[in-house]
Amino acid sequence: MGVELISLHWIYVVFIGLIILFMIFRRDTSILCIAGIFLIALTATGSLTHSVTSVFNSFIYAISELLSTILVISIIVAMSRSLTSTGINDVMISPFTKLIKTPALAYWTIGILMMIISWFFWPSPAVALMGAVLVPVALRVGLPALGIAMAMNLFGHGIALSGDFVIQAAPKLTADAAGLPVNEVIQASIPLVIVMGVVTTVTAFWFLKRDMKKGVLKVDSSVIADTESLPGEETNLSKGWKKFFAVLIPVLFALDIWGMVHYKLQGGDATALVGGTSIFIMLLITLAGFKNKGLEKTTQFLIDGFQFGFKVFGPVIPIAAFFYLGDAGFQTIVGDFLPKGSQGIVNDLGVGLASIVPLSKEIGAITLTTVGAITGLDGSGFSGISLAGSIANLFAHAIGAGAATLTALGQIAAIWVGGGTLVPWALIPAAAICNVDPFELARRNLLPVVLGLIVTTVVAMFLI
Repeated sequence: MGVELISLHWIYVVFIGLIILFMIFRRDTSILCIAGIFLIALTATGSLTHSVTSVFNSFIYAISELLSTILVISIIVAMSRSLTSTGINDVMISPFTKLIKTPALAYWTIGILMMIISWFFWPSPAVALMGAVLVPVALRVGLPALGIAMAMNLFGHGIALSGDFVIQAAPKLTADAAGLPVNEVIQASIPLVIVMGVVTTVTAFWFLKRDMKKGVLKVDSSVIADTESLPGEETNLSKGWKKFFAVLIPVLFALDIWGMVHYKLQGGDATALVGGTSIFIMLLITLAGFKNKGLEKTTQFLIDGFQFGFKVFGPVIPIAAFFYLGDAGFQTIVGDFLPKGSQGIVNDLGVGLASIVPLSKEIGAITLTTVGAITGLDGSGFSGISLAGSIANLFAHAIGAGAATLTALGQIAAIWVGGGTLVPWALIPAAAICNVDPFELARRNLLPVVLGLIVTTVVAMFLI
């Protein structure tokens, strides 16, 4: 399995290294990403005008890829503003305040619920379903917003998505590429998913508690205030109507869950159902709560939501545009300038790495983790797992064992990195719902996830 690596691949690698370095030192990467896009386009085409237009086209491509996420986050925020303005939010969260009394309970409760819902509907709709109700509760018991986002990320986009035991989209892709039955890959992934999940979530919680104790992480009082209802004169909603809506909203979202199961809605379709429901909830609340001013209030809440959504996504678009060049975005943005037979810059690098390393079960495990992590850098998590499966098959034949374990390991590494725990624009849903900086969230997740990958890789060596 060979691939021709050209200057474009090495430029891409250099800029990945620089972007990671800038993130570590907490510097903004927008200019760096734009420079990387320009240089890659210039190297590929040799045309100055084409390179300049490629930068603009890369932004269009990134926005189009992220648009559904931007929309659903904006709409959820608009709905949340209507809930807080009318005081319905207070009524909705009151039952949960009796169950969640401490930051630790908030972290583990949100995480476990996120994991369970994500197994059935994937993480993005799960974030939307949980965010409006549980985030204010967790904040009020003292769990910082960053801790809430970490719980959602690690349990949902990490544990649930990397195993994907219920929907089975991920193991199906990797199993097909490796030439294995899906059940074999799922069974092999169970111990690895457990190890990865336990190491990352426990480590993240330990760091969280340490920094809360030191005062590094605190609950922002302004964030808590934002979850409180606005002054009573702003709305005409009575206590009875507030209770009615507090019951109606969970019922509507429960019907969404039923609809997802009954009509087998997944991923984008499931997210769209939650988003559409949120729009109608907002309309009902504003018309009931603000009467004659309901029309204007609806528009204002939507404006607030979209302002929030684009403010959160603004810093992310340049870096997403750069990383999309590593996958299918290259041909759309720059053109057909990669070598014949190329699977995209990122996948080519993964194949190239696999072709030069010596073969043993230890090296095989390390290589599959590395290849999975590299292919996850495009922010999808799913785009490179077929490659991970095919490389696992190659290594297993050379080693003589461990095909299912290697396949599962590559899948886990790709999805933990690209599915929404480390790549900043992939973890935006949780960051936006919790109103935290996605880059700061990625930095917080980095050490627990890297430690988890190391331990999981070592465990895989003994299972092969």
